[in-house]
Amino acid sequence: MESPEALMPREKMQRYGIESLTDVELLALFLRTGTREKTVLRYSQDLLRHFGSLYGLLSATEKAITQIDGIGIAKYAQLKGIAELARRYFSLRVLSEDSLLSPEMTREFLQSQLADEEREIFVVIFLDNQHRVLKHSRLFSGTLSHVEVHPREIVREAIKVNAAAVILAHNHPSGHAEPSKSDRLITERVVKCCQFMDIRVLDHLVIGRGEYVSFAERGWI
Repeated sequence: MESPEALMPREKMQRYGIESLTDVELLALFLRTGTREKTVLRYSQDLLRHFGSLYGLLSATEKAITQIDGIGIAKYAQLKGIAELARRYFSLRVLSEDSLLSPEMTREFLQSQLADEEREIFVVIFLDNQHRVLKHSRLFSGTLSHVEVHPREIVREAIKVNAAAVILAHNHPSGHAEPSKSDRLITERVVKCCQFMDIRVLDHLVIGRGEYVSFAERGWI
C-alpha cells in the first residue's frame, strides 16, 4: 500500500480525506498544472515559499502575483476566486448554522470578511440570548484609516432583530491590528449605549492582515 506522501493530491484526498492534504498539496489541487520546468507540486511549494503562506498568496495584489513566472491573468483570477469562495462559504456557514461555536470560528469568519478590504469597514454580528446568529451587517464604511460609527444605529438594528448581544468588528487596511485610542473610545460609547437597552457587547475584534486583537481577550470589555 502506498504511503500518503507517495500519492498525488487528488488520490491522497480520495483515500485519506481532504484534511490530509498539506497547504502545498491543496494549492496544487486547485492549480492542476505547473510550468514546463516545474511539476505542479514543486510550483505550489515555490509559490507558498515566495508569499509566506496561503494567506499571503491569496491576499496578494494582481501586480505581485502576475510578476511570478507562470502566472498570468487566468491563474490570478483562479486564485482570487478561491479566496472569494472561502469568504462566501464562511458568510453562509455562519447564517446556516446559526451559531458561532467558538472564538476561533468568530475570528476566522471576520478575517474572511474583512482582512482584504481596502477601506475600514465596521461589522456587527447580532445574536440572540443563546448566542445564535440572527444576522451580520456591514453597518459603516469609511476611508483607509477611519470609519465613523454611530452607536444608536447599532442599537436600532439590534432592537429590530430582537438581539440580546452583539459582536463588533472592524478592519485596519494597514494590516496592523493594534487598536487606536479612537477604537477604544468608540467601543466604550457603543457598550454604554447598548447597556441602556440591556444588550451585551461580547467583543470587539480589530482585524489586520494575518493578525487580530480581541478587546475581550485583553479584558477591555
